[in-house]
Amino acid sequence: MIENNTTSSLWMMLFNLLLEKLNQKQVGSGGGVRRNLASAPGAGDFEEVIQAASRRYELDPGLLKAVIHQESGFNPNVVSSAGAMGLMQLMPGTAQGLGVTDPFDPAQNIDGGARYLRTQLDRFGSLPLALAAYNAGPGAVNKYQGVPPYAETQQYVRAISALFERYKEWTA
Repeated sequence: MIENNTTSSLWMMLFNLLLEKLNQKQVGSGGGVRRNLASAPGAGDFEEVIQAASRRYELDPGLLKAVIHQESGFNPNVVSSAGAMGLMQLMPGTAQGLGVTDPFDPAQNIDGGARYLRTQLDRFGSLPLALAAYNAGPGAVNKYQGVPPYAETQQYVRAISALFERYKEWTA
């Protein structure tokens, strides 16, 4: 009986991990089924922090939600294959430069990510360029004097822009 319980527990754990991965891909895809993004898993858990950061850095809260949605699917513990961490997927060097000591702490991560995004908006003067810099780094935007010709970055800019529009529509 113990073996069956252990086996069942392992299968349930694997099933939950697979379900979580599939949900992250669906949530972060920027396409597919139209749904109310304000009710995406975990979105409400960070509402106060998102609102505070949006006021502090003069960013639309829908933009921050769109970035978080795309970057992490509102999972504060996610780590990318490149090493980016937390809700807004801060790279270790970027997090350190922003004074973020715990990138898995939602308040620190959102504050740092919002500050970094505000810096890119101020630097480049347009949302598409700021998003490209957030994704590929400001050096790439400078090098190409625009959105870099990287498929990932071009898709990222389109996805965030679409998510931002949806958040604005559904929260208006």
